[in-house]
This record gives sequence, structure tokens and C-alpha cells, in this order.
Amino acid sequence: MITTRAPGKLFLAGEYAVVEPGEPAVLIAVDRYLSVELTEGSDVGRIRSSEYGNAPLEWTRGDGGVGVVVEHRSSDYVLSALDVVDRLRDELGIAPRYFDLAISSELDDAQGRKFGLGSSAAVTVAVIAALNEFYRLSLSRTERFKLALLATIRVSPKASGGDLAACTFGGWVGYSAPDRSTLRAELVSSGVAGTLRSEAWESYRTTRLAPPSELELLVGWTGSPASTERLVDGVRHGREDWSDSYEQILGASRRTVEALEQALQVDDSPAVLECLRTARRVLQDFGRLSGIVIETPALRALCDAAERSGAAGKPSGAGGGDCGIVLAPAATSRRDLLADWEAHDIRRLELHVHPPEGAAA
Repeated sequence: MITTRAPGKLFLAGEYAVVEPGEPAVLIAVDRYLSVELTEGSDVGRIRSSEYGNAPLEWTRGDGGVGVVVEHRSSDYVLSALDVVDRLRDELGIAPRYFDLAISSELDDAQGRKFGLGSSAAVTVAVIAALNEFYRLSLSRTERFKLALLATIRVSPKASGGDLAACTFGGWVGYSAPDRSTLRAELVSSGVAGTLRSEAWESYRTTRLAPPSELELLVGWTGSPASTERLVDGVRHGREDWSDSYEQILGASRRTVEALEQALQVDDSPAVLECLRTARRVLQDFGRLSGIVIETPALRALCDAAERSGAAGKPSGAGGGDCGIVLAPAATSRRDLLADWEAHDIRRLELHVHPPEGAAA
């Protein structure tokens, strides 16, 4: 049996802008995990997960024994990961084998409500790690990230991949996305192995960042799940109508992320806090421009409470629900801050940063 796991993630800055190739963001990996157990099968593969109900999802291969085929779940991230790796296996001349997967997750609550910690990214990363071991592909961590992104953009073409980078490399990471539209086209024309060598990766960047030594990470969950894909599509949908304003906000986001990375590099906690406050205002600008509610009343209460206490807070990710993050200096009264969260039905998640793994590249 092969067992792998991937951590959840949180965005610190650069949301929405990061969907544009080359635009930077900062993320962290957190110590809640999604786990995958792989065991060899025979004439059919099975996937067990609480999301699929009591019966396992069964899969087979298509014509020529290449590609994963299953009814009614063609858009599933797990199946896309299986299919991309299966095509790479075939291109490398490795014999096909069947296997079963059992998936378990700490990235949602007892009722199955997701915390917004990137479960789709985590399951994609964990499945590819398991298949890398199963087929003895000897993929580097960067190659596994690239496969995870190729699998993801087949399901969600506009996904930035920042969450995949955090889940793959752990710790604090700076990230910029490649040109995913070109990668999707090259998957069809050049196959998986060819696409891994594509020039469309030129704007991709993952950079290891040092955590701030004098700030504590606090995470609050609003109890209201949000659809990242729907929110991102909403912001992008009308950008041609307000292209000048959109470019201005992209520039503000870029400057904020670059300043945040520099502040982290020299461990300047006051500058980190100011960057986080600015990142919150950039998200507010995206919301005002698009007419989308990014900062819900609960998220606004979480962030305002942080600022009143001398800390800095903002929605993490696309907003519209899910989590808010706070970086708090030692002088912050955690008792008052958490009491304010409790008054607004915000649940603190006991999260810490998952340590960095491998070299970011």
C-alpha cells in the first residue's frame, strides 16, 4: 500500500490577480491534510471517498488501454489527475496497472462543509504523488506540481495553480502562474511529456519565503463555503468593460505582493502587517469594480477586529465566505480578538504552517 498526503493552503496576498500569467501571489501551506491510500487492483480501478457516497467510483481505461474512463464524473480533479499521469505513463512506455484509491480529508468539518483550504488542490497533489511512487516515475517535486496543474486546468481552465504550489512545496511561497491557455492547447498537440517542456512555463515561479518571526498566524472560518471558480469568473467576466481600472488594480496587487515578499525576506514585521492591510484594500477594490461580494459581513468583522487590536487581517482566497487570516504581533490581545470573532459566529481554526518540503523552483 502507498500512502501520500498533501496539506491545505491559504492565500496571503495576490488573489484574483494571480490568475493572470506572471502576476505574483503569496501563499502558505497549513497543517490540515488530505490523504490518499493506493493499493494495486486487477481489471478495474476504484476510488473511495466520502464525497462519492457509500459506493466506490469505478474507472477503466479507454481505447488502446490509455486514458481514464468513468461515467458522470469526467470533471473530477481526481480523475483528471489519473488521466494525465496515465497518458504520461503511456508516453514513457510503462505498462498499465489497475489500482484502488481511498481518500480521506481533514479539510472539511463533520458535516462535510469545506473550510476553503484547497481540497481540490490537495487531492490532486496527493494522487499524483501516489502515482509517481506506484509507477516509479522519479518525478521531481516541480514536475509533480506541473502535472497537478495540467490535470487541474483540464477541469478548471482559469485556475492559477497557486494552491497547488502551496500544497506541493509547503511553507510560505511566492508564486506566479504560467500561460495555462497555451498549456491546455499543447496538451492536445504535444502530449503530457511535451507539455512539461513547453515554453508556456516561462512566467511560472515558485519562491521559498521566510515566515515572519514576530507574528502569529490566526485563521477564522465564517462557516459559509464559497465557490472560488464562480467568484474568479465573476471578476474576469466584465474586465473588458473596465480594462483601465482592472490594470490599475493588477498593478496595485503586484506592488503589494512584491513589497510583502521583500518585507518577509528581511523579517520586517511592521511592513508585513502594512502589506497585509493593503492587500485587503486591493481585494475590496476588486469587489467594488466587479460588483461581487468578496468581503462578507463576517469577513469584514474578522478583519476589522484584527485592525482594532493592532494586527492585520483579510479574506483568504476569493472571499465570499470561507476563511479570513490574521497576522498578530505579540502585543495583540488574543482574548479580545477571539471574543469578537465568537460574537460574529466566526470559528477559529487551529492551524499552523506546514513545513517547507523540497526546493521551490
